[in-house]
Amino acid sequence: MSAHEQESQVLRSRKLRHENVLQVQSRWNNIHLFLLCFLLGVSLITLLDCCRASSEPWVLLGSAESPIWDWSALFLVLLYTVLQGALYYLPVGQMTEGKMSSHGKRIKYKLNGLHALVLTVALVLSLWFWGFIRAAAVTQKLFALVSAGVCVSLLISLILYLHPLTTSTSTHVQYTNTAKPMLSFVLGHIMDPCVGDIDVKQFVMVRIGFIGWAVMDVIYLLTAVEMKDPLSLSLLLVITFHLIYILDFVIDEATILTTKEFTEEPIGFIMIMGEYIWIPFFSSLPVYYLLQKPNNIHPMSAVFICLLFGFGFLIYYLSNEQKDGFRRNPNDSAFSSLETIRSPSGQSLLVSGWFGWVRHPNYLGDIVMMFAWCLPCGFCSVLPYLPALQCFNLLRKRANEIEESCLKKHEGAWREYCRRVPYKLIPYVY
Repeated sequence: MSAHEQESQVLRSRKLRHENVLQVQSRWNNIHLFLLCFLLGVSLITLLDCCRASSEPWVLLGSAESPIWDWSALFLVLLYTVLQGALYYLPVGQMTEGKMSSHGKRIKYKLNGLHALVLTVALVLSLWFWGFIRAAAVTQKLFALVSAGVCVSLLISLILYLHPLTTSTSTHVQYTNTAKPMLSFVLGHIMDPCVGDIDVKQFVMVRIGFIGWAVMDVIYLLTAVEMKDPLSLSLLLVITFHLIYILDFVIDEATILTTKEFTEEPIGFIMIMGEYIWIPFFSSLPVYYLLQKPNNIHPMSAVFICLLFGFGFLIYYLSNEQKDGFRRNPNDSAFSSLETIRSPSGQSLLVSGWFGWVRHPNYLGDIVMMFAWCLPCGFCSVLPYLPALQCFNLLRKRANEIEESCLKKHEGAWREYCRRVPYKLIPYVY
């Protein structure tokens, strides 16, 4: 190779590294990051502890019946992680293209979350049926499972921080803050890390978070069966609603590939820990609450709650279908009767149909469903409503972020859309 060719190769390499680097300014500092990481696990354990009978000792102060640490719990979390990793390689499911890489090529993802969910739940049910596990024993280790989830999250985050699992298409994030090392660890400094064919971000979001949520609901259900008491209608309703929501999510697994978290945010300790402990254990908090404090509801109340959940699911599903279909092919005859506004970006904005009702109807459906599956818990405590309240706050902030981005992208067309559709999430309210 000539000296000129070597120099050209070095210049191309430097250019490639420059293109793969994203400069980010964050508002977080070291104190905020430390408190967030520390308090997330502690607050979750405290909330779960508050669901138990007041006569039982506080877990954080030491409880022999529900220890905060158990090596077998760590083994279960590691085993579950390995199982999901193995199921990722199942020769089923389709490959799909996701976001654009820094090389101008779209990254490919394997979508077999539905198969992984079915096989995981079937395995749990089989082990329980044949007596290899007792669901009550697993529930008894709940607080230790949360602690184990934090430890496994810490381990994976350290690996990503010290030895980034990158590919040639991965984008690196550089923080301009003084808290750069802490930010790189907590918020992450790699967009799309991979282990073999496994995209780590997709793996923790779908396999660890949502399938883990389904597993915990099933464990709680089997625990209730082991108690020999008649299963309450409230418990069955909440678990059914959860499983419908999770099933819809894994069936349309590709929808996660277009979310802001997936396309624009790196993966670090806070995201990994959120998927290991917050999604499986906090999202299933209404079920755990009913397991500890059963609540009987009238059949007519159950009918109303089912209708409310169905209404929310209908809004969520149909608005997402309309949005995704319009994005794929705005000239489709199915959208010919809908009003649109032409944007300077060359795209068109829907101003009728679901998006003529509120600007984020899919988020409205999400909120309605989540409040519906909290209602069977009654009104004696705010605890089972916390996941729905957190969801509302999260979606409200996400809607604001999307609107800021759309205003920059569509300019006057977005202002006109906001004038014609004045409500962001809730019709005639907000």
